[in-house]
Amino acid sequence: MSLPSDHPFARGFPIPVVAMGPGSQGEDAPGYLPMPQGMDTFTPPRLPDEADPRVLAAVTGRLHALLDRMAAAGFARADTVVEDLLALPAAEREALGQLLGFGEVSAYTVAPGHWRLQETAFAGLWRVLRLDDRERIVEDRLQAGSMPPVLEEAMRATSRRELAPPTYPEGIMNAPALVEELRRHAADYQPGQPAHVINLTLLPVSEADLDTLYGWLGHREVSILSRGYGNCRITSTRLSNVWWVQYFNTLDTLILNTLEVVDMPEVALAAAEDFEDTLERLREYLAMLEQA
Repeated sequence: MSLPSDHPFARGFPIPVVAMGPGSQGEDAPGYLPMPQGMDTFTPPRLPDEADPRVLAAVTGRLHALLDRMAAAGFARADTVVEDLLALPAAEREALGQLLGFGEVSAYTVAPGHWRLQETAFAGLWRVLRLDDRERIVEDRLQAGSMPPVLEEAMRATSRRELAPPTYPEGIMNAPALVEELRRHAADYQPGQPAHVINLTLLPVSEADLDTLYGWLGHREVSILSRGYGNCRITSTRLSNVWWVQYFNTLDTLILNTLEVVDMPEVALAAAEDFEDTLERLREYLAMLEQA
């Protein structure tokens, strides 16, 4: 089973190359940046044209049952709510995708497995796909929660708590201190701790510093894109629980460049308030579908 031609993952994942290293900071003097011009807001997905009433009835019944399980689990146990879609008829799987739409957060992994995640239009409800080496879908499910755990699992599997310091070239300013700070916090980090954030935008760092950090940490086994005001692009590193987190405005200008030591950067997560809103919105949406 392969990705349908109209699926957003069928033409590659929409995360551009992350701007780091030499030349990424620009040569012009600092100036005022344009303010963000818009923000994504909730819009119910559109009812599919020429939808088969029998397919819609089956899908809405399935979503009602899923909604009941989400409400019963609550946000604290939401990630236990999983709906396997792989065995469903193709028409039902396609209708589910159209009915649930696409939300602000997308993600993918390249190791140790090939996962593709897309938040639906209902925050805290995710479409989760696993592909084989030939890009055929071998797992397809809906999963509730702040973020499906496969991303954290991929980060842990492709990183380590100890990473020897790099060799420092000429032009280094603060890279040695930053490397030791990251090594210490990564080694001491315990799950659930608040994030330790290093704001590279506010620090005096040279091109050599950024290039050294980039080469030492590596990235992109896990990549996440969160849309809202502009884009937030998040990539994993080779050091456990250390993430590159970069914020771009609506003109795609880098406005904040940080390193976070945390299980998962908060900007990628659905919150408890989002989950409660989803329960209400999904209930209203299903009622609207049944009246259509």
